[in-house]
Amino acid sequence: MAASKALLSGNKCIYNRQTGSVRTHLWEMAELRCRKTVVEGEDEGEKQQQCESTPQCEDVAEVDKDGLKETCSEKTNGAGGASSGTQETQNNEKDEKDRTKKEVADGQNPVKRARINCRSLFFQRLVKLFFGCLAAVTCGMMYALYLSTYHERKFWFSSRQELEREITFQGGSGLYYYYYKHMLMAPSFERGVYELMRDNRTVSGQTINTVERLSLYPELVTSLLYRITGSQDVIEPVYFYIGVVFGLQAVYITALFVSSWLLSGTWLAGMLAVAWYMINRADTTNVDFAVPQRGNWVLPYFSCQVAALTGFLSDNINSASEMFCYIVMSASTLTFVLVWEHSHYVLFVQGLALFFLDSFDLVQPRKMADIHKVYLSSLFLAYVIQFQNTDLLSSPLLSLLISSVLARYFQQNMKMGPLVARVMKIFLHFYLCFTTGITFSYMVKRLIPVSDSDLILKFLEVKFGFNTTTDFVINQLLCQECFRSPGQDFFLRLTQASVLPFYLLVLLICLVSIMETIYRRLSGEPMKTNLLLEDGRIGERPEVVYHVFHTMLFGALAMVFEGMKYLWTPYVCMFTAFGVCSPELWMTVFRWIKLKSLHPVVLALILSTAVPTIIGFSLWREYFPHLIAELSELQEFHDPDTVELMTWIKGHAPAAAVFAGSPHLLALVKLCSGWAVTSLPLYSDVDLLRRSEDTYQVYAMRSAEDVYKILTLHKTSYVIIEESLCNDYRNACRIKDLLDVANGHVVYDKGEIYSYSKHGRFCHEIKMNYSPYTNYFSRVFWNRSYHIYKVNSVISFQY
Repeated sequence: MAASKALLSGNKCIYNRQTGSVRTHLWEMAELRCRKTVVEGEDEGEKQQQCESTPQCEDVAEVDKDGLKETCSEKTNGAGGASSGTQETQNNEKDEKDRTKKEVADGQNPVKRARINCRSLFFQRLVKLFFGCLAAVTCGMMYALYLSTYHERKFWFSSRQELEREITFQGGSGLYYYYYKHMLMAPSFERGVYELMRDNRTVSGQTINTVERLSLYPELVTSLLYRITGSQDVIEPVYFYIGVVFGLQAVYITALFVSSWLLSGTWLAGMLAVAWYMINRADTTNVDFAVPQRGNWVLPYFSCQVAALTGFLSDNINSASEMFCYIVMSASTLTFVLVWEHSHYVLFVQGLALFFLDSFDLVQPRKMADIHKVYLSSLFLAYVIQFQNTDLLSSPLLSLLISSVLARYFQQNMKMGPLVARVMKIFLHFYLCFTTGITFSYMVKRLIPVSDSDLILKFLEVKFGFNTTTDFVINQLLCQECFRSPGQDFFLRLTQASVLPFYLLVLLICLVSIMETIYRRLSGEPMKTNLLLEDGRIGERPEVVYHVFHTMLFGALAMVFEGMKYLWTPYVCMFTAFGVCSPELWMTVFRWIKLKSLHPVVLALILSTAVPTIIGFSLWREYFPHLIAELSELQEFHDPDTVELMTWIKGHAPAAAVFAGSPHLLALVKLCSGWAVTSLPLYSDVDLLRRSEDTYQVYAMRSAEDVYKILTLHKTSYVIIEESLCNDYRNACRIKDLLDVANGHVVYDKGEIYSYSKHGRFCHEIKMNYSPYTNYFSRVFWNRSYHIYKVNSVISFQY
């Protein structure tokens, strides 16, 4: 407003004298059109949109401002000064008119030049957007092509038979591919869905809804696409399935590229993020050896959600772009919740980061309300689509949303008052949210019992050292690689790729700037939405603050659970690439050190291009030959014992047979043969975990009669004993040791080990082929790795 009044005053001065230059007047009119007064009542976002053209017009409508000042100052001079400068003024007017006529004749009118330069700037932005999107899509496609080639070289996939191809789906992930095959073999899509919803051929003695229990929505959609696109005559089902997964990885890479691009303003950051992601592929994804695993389906949707959220939180965004980001965020959040049963825990961590932004007044309340709507609508729709999934009602995400809304209702003046009062209000806000969330979760679990809630609490107690237990299920979960703490080699790999040192440096700078911003907010300084590069306030951008909290929270989880590194490391690569490529971050540092010897803006722009270029060149020299060598290297995946085992099962076991064994092996049995099994490798299902404990008793020190009773309880026809589990020589986390502790056969007391079992280990004794083991079991197949014993339906006593 002050600027507009000043300009109007200057314009009045010109017209009162009636001798002002035409050129100056035209400049003033262009300035007035660019600096249009904002109507009262409009919000800050609308002000920013109306004034977006101001810097453009300032750059292109340069005039002789000194002449304007002299003209206005002459009016204030005395009468004597006026008479003495009359001749000089007339000469200046004549020169100005001649110069203006010449410029108009040459097509150099200031208003016309402003329009031309505005169009030129728009064209430059359009070209930048086009090439940035082209680079993002190209990176995604190249990565998908790389994965496809690497997968073929590693497993010789095209030259193998169908059974050998299916065995390559490791880690129990092949179970999901089996249901994809089942949907394609069904007479129709509707019939296939009906059979999966009433499945009595997966878990023995149970009729389950496998769509609900295993979240088979990706397999349903993929099988439907395979049918409706007419791909039956073009591509094999397994290649179509793998192609969809690799295509999602391309989307994953593209979303990371876009996130880094949105944060830094340059797509050079996106390319650096992709390079770091591929170099640290061992810690960013496990798609190399477990293609159908749930994480390879869900993480691309989460990456799209984070990219859309990044754009939505930005203050420098117009209404159309904000609506587009909101739609993408809503769709990807719903898909993420539908596909993965653990998604609400991930969204809870994300919601916690956003909760901190809102508590410290670092984001617009309107945007936080819109994000809450996305969360609530996604939970509601997922609850309906997933057959009234009660886990969503007791999820920590819903408790956080309810508690934050209630706490805000009781603290409507939380963001008002002096510094000390606002700090006290924030602590009270945290306390209210925590207590309200715990109370809500407790009430829901009382009204709707959740079977795995007690197991999770006990697991966390043992994990963090608050308790000890002999429970086999909890101890086995603690022994899983994904629930262990990461080793030193993980940090060493990130350091060798140079991503970890730069990440810590960028995180430190952003944290200090955020602390400054929080102090200014609590001191009553209003939020500044039109930040300039010269301000050097990287911590005042809401999207940057969110990503700082995002990486810190997920990083804390990754330090405890190694499986969380797949949710943390990709965003470390993206966030670090943004930091080294962002001129604002460099400008923030220069503002702190008060750089005066060089122009800080120019130096920030130079460093934001030079540093990532040097990093990219060094990465290319060191790691590019290694990536090319991976594609040219012919690897071999050869597992003849497993192939022989599956071939025997498919050729000799009856259709009604039920197999018992380790969960991961049973998933492979289900994939290759389709026969029923006693358990599945699902760590979120307590019932299946207890069934797995029962079938693991073949490796315990139990009698033949006890094992026979347990197996017949689950209607087992055949039991598979693995040599790798029976003769495990590791020092810790052996299945047989965990069973001995759980069964009370081995007791550890003050460093001493006491054994109380009067029976030998079952998997060893049964190989001796003597009574009473031969009375209950008959060996029907064996090789170096596996032994199959038939559970006798009629006991024959031999002496």
